Amino acid sequence: MFPFTESVAKVKVVSRVSSKNQVTLPVEAMRAAGLSAGDDVTVRPVGDGEVLVAAHGSRVRRHAGIAAGIYRPGELDRLRDEWER
Repeated sequence: MFPFTESVAKVKVVSRVSSKNQVTLPVEAMRAAGLSAGDDVTVRPVGDGEVLVAAHGSRVRRHAGIAAGIYRPGELDRLRDEWER
């Protein structure tokens, strides 16, 4: 159902739901999913006894700006103009 790599699929650790409805996510699973402490996540039910925990917001939005400074001013506009030829 999900396009996991073999190494990600091997991460299996049992967690328990506390009396306050809290679950501690195993660090191995967090790393494999690219999540860090303090990240906002969305939790939704996907089946009987299953929930999906995903990073909140768009992946594009989360990574926007990480390449700042790589291109000179106006260079991306010039490259985009080439696409329309």
